[in-house]
Amino acid sequence: MSRRIKKVAVLGSGIMGASIAAHCANIGLDVLMLDIVPFDLSDEEKQQPKMRNRIVAQALKALPKSKPAALFDKTYLNRIAIGNFDDDLHKIKDCDWVIEVIIERLDIKQQLFEKIEKYRKPGTLITSNTSSIPIHLMAEGRSEDFKKHFCGTHFFNPPRYLRLLEIIPTPDTSQEVVDFFMHYGDVYLGKQTVLCKDTPAFIANRVGVYTMLKVIEIAKELGLNAEAVDKLTGPASGRPKTGTFRLSDLVGLDVTLKVMQTVKENCPDDQDAQNLSVPAFVQHLMDNKWYGGKSGQGFYKKSKVNGEKVILTFDFDTMEYREKARVSIPSLKQTKNIDDVPKRVKYLFNAQDIGGEFTRKSSAALFSYSAQRVPEITDHLYSVDDAIRAGFAWKLGPFETWDAIGFEAGINAIEAEGYVVADWVKAMQAAGHTAFYKVENGVKQFYNMHTQSYEAIPGANEFIILDNYRAQAPVYKNSETVLHDIGDGVLCLEFRSKMNAIGAGVIEGVNKAIQIAEEGEWKGLVIGNNAERFTVGANLMMIGMYAYQGEWEELNFAIKAFQDTVMRLRYSNIPVVLSVQGMALGGGCEMIMHSNATVAAAESYIGLVEVGVGLIPGGAGTKEFAVRASDEFKDGDVMMNRLIERFTTVAMAKVATSASEAFNFGLLSEKKDRIVMNQFRNIGEAKKEVLTMAENYVAPIIRTDVKVLGRSGLGALYAAASSFKFGNYISDHDMKIARKVAWVMCGGDLTAPQEVSEHYLLDLEREAFLSLAGERKTQERIQHMLTTNKPLRN
Repeated sequence: MSRRIKKVAVLGSGIMGASIAAHCANIGLDVLMLDIVPFDLSDEEKQQPKMRNRIVAQALKALPKSKPAALFDKTYLNRIAIGNFDDDLHKIKDCDWVIEVIIERLDIKQQLFEKIEKYRKPGTLITSNTSSIPIHLMAEGRSEDFKKHFCGTHFFNPPRYLRLLEIIPTPDTSQEVVDFFMHYGDVYLGKQTVLCKDTPAFIANRVGVYTMLKVIEIAKELGLNAEAVDKLTGPASGRPKTGTFRLSDLVGLDVTLKVMQTVKENCPDDQDAQNLSVPAFVQHLMDNKWYGGKSGQGFYKKSKVNGEKVILTFDFDTMEYREKARVSIPSLKQTKNIDDVPKRVKYLFNAQDIGGEFTRKSSAALFSYSAQRVPEITDHLYSVDDAIRAGFAWKLGPFETWDAIGFEAGINAIEAEGYVVADWVKAMQAAGHTAFYKVENGVKQFYNMHTQSYEAIPGANEFIILDNYRAQAPVYKNSETVLHDIGDGVLCLEFRSKMNAIGAGVIEGVNKAIQIAEEGEWKGLVIGNNAERFTVGANLMMIGMYAYQGEWEELNFAIKAFQDTVMRLRYSNIPVVLSVQGMALGGGCEMIMHSNATVAAAESYIGLVEVGVGLIPGGAGTKEFAVRASDEFKDGDVMMNRLIERFTTVAMAKVATSASEAFNFGLLSEKKDRIVMNQFRNIGEAKKEVLTMAENYVAPIIRTDVKVLGRSGLGALYAAASSFKFGNYISDHDMKIARKVAWVMCGGDLTAPQEVSEHYLLDLEREAFLSLAGERKTQERIQHMLTTNKPLRN
């Protein structure tokens, strides 16, 4: 059957419930959030709807202030209605999906589900966000239709940002419902949906929490402190900066141990979990209720030393807090010179120092445990990798890490440390297989233990992952870019510079890619990557170097080359579509604005940030805001309001905190750009956009009809800048920069409004950029940013 989700009821308004409600609002759903009536109401208060909804109302009020932000746009709060279980549960009859997010007690959940059954329409989807209660137990006593449409949908906290959504069916759940949630979570909610078996802690927490506690055990065994372990289990291993001990503080030590206790109680055959012990120093933290961030201290503690804020570390031996210790491990230091994560992991694993020893011991435990859980918790190994990557934000899942280290090396480590090599892994080895994954024709395949053969990961052909194209020769390559053939006559240009910064190599690559596409039998070009960030913008060091040395002709040439490149994106003879996620700042934003279309992940942080380093957007960005303001001018409108709005975005260096907000700021355009919830679908969706546009593509013509307001506009924008200054929002130098922005957007000192060309505005923009680059305070800002990675307000 074809399903549509228009309205969802979220039952429970705690941190998780409210955050799930917010994310449902983010994707455009009509949301009903309900919770209990407070127990402490007086007889008079019980008659007041406002008081009866107090708990849920407080949760709603807190949502716009949550950090990190739960909503893409604060106006989306209007999509959430509230109520209580006693008065409003009947409203779920109008909902397509009801998700339960209440206290983790089976009896209370069962009571709620009994009430839900009275009001739900047949066919309504019912799910639970439980993380610890078997899904099938909650449906006991319910009707056949209820059971058929019931399953677990386990979000990870915070739901907006963590990509994992575990789907846990019961034996009674309809296959149609399972298939629907696997697709809906992926395409609409933007999640990595992972099919789990109804086993304790499901997949991510089962493997992830075991790994955390095993790392703590190994740390004590090797005499490593928290700082060293967090470095070794952080970015050096392709994992988040939190490492292990900071992650425990973030999650809560009590929560971590509760998960493992649940596994121990319910999985007597899981010998590895049964063998885990709680070290004395961990028990000391538990006894003192020092669980982490929520209790103010855990493995780390915020404090003050000599009046300065510091982070203290819990010492495992003295069981007291001490000042942070320096980490000096040779192999760890060397990993900073290895950009490729698989190569970095392999280097650490093979290192002959304490870092290598720790990595081998912890990897052996991880590999052995993960392999033994298949097929107990899931039928296929890729589900374990998907769950750990999405739930714990690892770059590589356990089996991908094993492949990076080497199949035989992983087995040898398991055996050397006295762990068990899973039978199916031994069978792989006996059959001569040497990897869990391989790539054929750009599609990733996994080893299926059941068929003892390699098969494409279901749905993998819908995701274009550029790493899967590395085995084939690129169409073009230079030091900072790679041009891939992604099939069907479409090219994809990938930036490969540090942080994907836009320097000479990227500019050369963009021009060459367009040239190849125009001259060959290609339908169009995608510019995109699978990195965390699309690009941090222009290479600031190059700009600073030219400015410090007074090489104005060279700087003018470089800026014009970038302007010409950005303009070429729009005016080439083939469609150019950008695929964007994460940071897309400065020059990256200017490229977005000039693309023929942009497919932006919901989590895209887009902005023109040049003011922060004392400059104006000089890669056609300031010009483009003048163009967009001109296109928004309507007969009879107060044109100045539009102009001031666009001016403020540039002059205040506003950065959108979501793709939705980027539309509000005018950085994305409703005419040509769109949002994709799942960032790993970006390049595939951008490719579709190219193919659609290519059918009847006609290149646009460079504009000569841009209406600018001249002196009348300048007066208004100068006044707006002055108001920022009087409000102490900007400094004197910011004021000077803002006036330069105004100068370009108004077309300079024209006596009256008139139409000008884009080239005229580009010349004004470049002139303003160069004049600011010569300012001492701008050069100070550039230097400060390069040395501290923080803006300077001078």
